[in-house]
Amino acid sequence: MILQALTEYYNALLERGEISPPGWDNAVKVSFGLELAEDGTLVQVIPYQRTVKQGKKEKLLNNRLMRIPAHVKRSSGVAANFLCDTSSYLLGADAKGKPKRSMECFQDCQKLHQRLLTDVDTPASRAILAFFDRWQPEQAATHPLLSPIWKELTGGANLIFCFGMEPVTKDSAICQAWQRYYNAPAEDAETGQCLVTGEVGPIARLHPPIKGVRDASTMGASLVSFNAPAFESYGHTQGGNAPVSEYAAFAYTTALNALLADSQHCQIIGDTTVVCWAQHGEPAYQSMGMMGLFGAAPGIDDRDLSAALHKLAQGDPVSWENVTLAPEEHFYFLGLAPNAARLSVRFFLRDSFGSFMQNLEKHYQDTAIIRPAYDSWENIPLWQLLNETVNQNNHNKAASPQLAGDVLRAILSGTPYPATLLNGAELRIRAEREVTRGRAAIIKAYYLRLRNPHPDCPKEILQMELNETSTNVAYTLGRMFSVYEQIQQAANPNINTTIKDKYFNAASATPASVFPLLGNLAAKHQRVLGRDNKGAAVNLEKKLQKLSTVIGEAYPTRLNLQQQGSFQLGYYFENQARYQKKEEK
Repeated sequence: MILQALTEYYNALLERGEISPPGWDNAVKVSFGLELAEDGTLVQVIPYQRTVKQGKKEKLLNNRLMRIPAHVKRSSGVAANFLCDTSSYLLGADAKGKPKRSMECFQDCQKLHQRLLTDVDTPASRAILAFFDRWQPEQAATHPLLSPIWKELTGGANLIFCFGMEPVTKDSAICQAWQRYYNAPAEDAETGQCLVTGEVGPIARLHPPIKGVRDASTMGASLVSFNAPAFESYGHTQGGNAPVSEYAAFAYTTALNALLADSQHCQIIGDTTVVCWAQHGEPAYQSMGMMGLFGAAPGIDDRDLSAALHKLAQGDPVSWENVTLAPEEHFYFLGLAPNAARLSVRFFLRDSFGSFMQNLEKHYQDTAIIRPAYDSWENIPLWQLLNETVNQNNHNKAASPQLAGDVLRAILSGTPYPATLLNGAELRIRAEREVTRGRAAIIKAYYLRLRNPHPDCPKEILQMELNETSTNVAYTLGRMFSVYEQIQQAANPNINTTIKDKYFNAASATPASVFPLLGNLAAKHQRVLGRDNKGAAVNLEKKLQKLSTVIGEAYPTRLNLQQQGSFQLGYYFENQARYQKKEEK
């Protein structure tokens, strides 16, 4: 299903003229051009550079993205590329200290170019053939044009032949020779029915590498591969175990590499690299999908984004980036993680664009909660939710990769949040004795999404703000603890250690053992407060009496996990209500 969706996406981009045709790669990083004279003499080395925008700054890179003949996938053997390759193949020399192997690479590259260019009669093709005839690899390191930049040339950089100060890929006759060679089936090619397209044709033995997944091999990793007997069956080897045509293998890898190379529409969560695309290839869908999931891009108002999400969730088309987005458009989300030389699929989700937007809106509704005045986020971003499960004093502040993938899948599919998200937030509350907006939102959203509502955490307390009419005992105990803390702070404004620091965990787990002590402390603090601010003391006493009538004559001996969540929500809401009243005054 993944390969089919990516192949369809490739075909859509090909029709739009936004991607390279079979046999070509539009986005290969080339660092140097080898300018040749017609007699094959190396007359100049051209360095290529480009600037990319990273945030608000621009970074200078020592390469340029070029359209070149597709590279072969190498494992441990010698396999040359046409027109563009590393110094091992084009110059027969490198910094690896293996001159014999470098010579083998050069000779293989020479044979490939002689095979393809012998019948091509253009100045550029004659220059390349003459270069291979006269070049001496053993003298490469001392060549006056190469020795000053030898380290950069031999560090794995891609080099390309140039003629007339232009890459030889500008020569149409040379390009036609490559296309004929690429389209011709190999002599030992296995023919079969492609599992992706259903058509009969040459089967790809090895699939092109996929680059751009964080922490995966820099040389590229495989989504489909069979490189050990344990993965093979019925006598088939490598690609024969799951026959995919050479065209489909090229199409899906080219489409996926294009998605991964698009920094605006590719995001990282944990160890998962997330991409998305619409079936017909319109990039405006990607922009809306990524901003809906990860937040508005600079220059986009959050309210405009929320309004667009709401309309799409209701099934209405929306104009975005001068394109009308249709809710019924097929849309895909793919999450990839590194796994040695391969890629693991964290998730692959397919649905209508409107359904995804509906799930995103539901996620923001479930996590919506009253926020402190200093918090500028209208909706809590995904990365902030994940950060609520991590100790920010640790050197590694990243959330669990598995948790990140599970939460993302729950958001996009509209399913219950993973229990590990709630457990992570609860662990941080116990360790830090701090109920932040994000942690309260996690508790609220987790219990809202349960298929069977839990009686100890009912919907009456899973609101956006304080519910003063709730009779839930655990929720009310949390509110009472907040009032006790308020009384202490009012009586001792400069106190360093509050009852929250000493008793919060015990009060939320075993109220009967802690609340009588807190009541005695509050009575003493009330006497102090009554001398300084009698009105405040009376108001707080009235609030305590009202809360006490809900609790009854005896405090619960123990609160379970769900009741502790109710306690924490009551504490958070009561605190925010107190701060809001101060701001209003």
